[in-house]
Amino acid sequence: MYAAISITYRFFLLDDQKRYFEKLAIYCNHYASLIPMSFVLGFYVTLVVNRWWSQYTCIPLPDRLMCVLSGGLQGGDERGRLLRRTMMRYASLSALLILRSVSTAVFKRFPTMDHVVEAGFMTREERKKFESLQSPYNKYWMPCVWFTNLAALARCEGRIKDDNTLKLLLEELNAFRGNCSMLFHYDMISVPLVYTQVVTLAVYSFFFVCLIGRQFLDPTQGYPGHDLDLYIPIFTLLQFFFYTGWLKVAEQLINPFGEDDDDFETNWLIDRNFQVSMMAVDEMYADLPVLERDRYWNDSNPRPPYTAATLFDLRKPSFQGSTFDMAIPKEEMHFQPLEDIAENLEESGSRHLNQALLTRLLSAAPSPTSLMGGALRRTSAQLQRLARSPSPNPDSSSSTDDDNNTENGGSVPSGLGQDTQSTICSCGGLIVSPPVLGFEEDEDREETHPDSVQTNLLQSPCAQD
Repeated sequence: MYAAISITYRFFLLDDQKRYFEKLAIYCNHYASLIPMSFVLGFYVTLVVNRWWSQYTCIPLPDRLMCVLSGGLQGGDERGRLLRRTMMRYASLSALLILRSVSTAVFKRFPTMDHVVEAGFMTREERKKFESLQSPYNKYWMPCVWFTNLAALARCEGRIKDDNTLKLLLEELNAFRGNCSMLFHYDMISVPLVYTQVVTLAVYSFFFVCLIGRQFLDPTQGYPGHDLDLYIPIFTLLQFFFYTGWLKVAEQLINPFGEDDDDFETNWLIDRNFQVSMMAVDEMYADLPVLERDRYWNDSNPRPPYTAATLFDLRKPSFQGSTFDMAIPKEEMHFQPLEDIAENLEESGSRHLNQALLTRLLSAAPSPTSLMGGALRRTSAQLQRLARSPSPNPDSSSSTDDDNNTENGGSVPSGLGQDTQSTICSCGGLIVSPPVLGFEEDEDREETHPDSVQTNLLQSPCAQD
């Protein structure tokens, strides 16, 4: 299609039509670069690949469970063998039921429960029990419940020696059943179809626009970036192969339980897991080789031999750490007293400075008693001045207040506020509150004349009313 458009542009279009096509090509090339193809497609492929690998790790494997069962359930007689094999068969049956529910290949191998019974994963009595339980949901968990009941029975019979072994066995079974549940939920909740459609539409729309935008235009027209005239867009083809291949990989991995060559070999996993688990709990139970001394019995530093093909590994020094070969000058290797270290001196100096600042702030902060004493003293002084003056004048009050401030405290410290507050008394007088100058002095004066405040309050106009 790219070649057809290029031939049409070069040999069949008129000059006016060529100029219009060239503008269209520049427009398409400019706005095609605004599509975030790498981000959209990369995020989608990352999501699909992570989901694909998570589904593989959730396939139930019986290896840990069979080891715990073989070592935890004791008894070499017929009863002990029957318990171990039956419990391991229940675990394999649970894995088969969930794989049969999510995998097309496994379902075609076991299309009905009759095939499961004929394959030896379930007896006819167990099938009757399985079908007698009426439930609209998937019953892959039923063999796991049978497993726990047999484990409790074995504990009562004394074949499982202690509760810790029973706990470990049930924990491994719960992990096995949890993997089965995760496979079921992965199959139930898939990647949203709209997301897949959006990514596919974006990829094909991008390259459809590139069919026009990536055309080589006439170099004589002087368009920016079109100085070279070629017939094959090499880098556009590479981009097409990369993006399209990326999308095809995601489409192949989005459902790994199918029948494609790249899907999981679920039937092989069923055969392997069933055979290995049965051998571990039956034929290998209490089957130990003869205990004998190994060849390095008297060697405190055993060194397994190397072949000629791997001899170069022996010559490589062992890794000791990133700082093993770090060189430090000898004059910097001597330990120094702590009092000579500059960092400690700076830290201690800043600590003492902070303590001094904190002590100064705490000493300057007024106490509640001094605040009340200063407020009562100023109130009594203002009431006395109002009682002596026949007509209250705010200006005269302010001037009197300034004189009193000059007599009492002198200049106001820079760290304190200098605003005054005026309050209209209920009797019509104006009360001016001067700034607080010294809290310690106010408290001392209050303690010296405790009755002056009450006397001044009785003489004020507000008190007489």
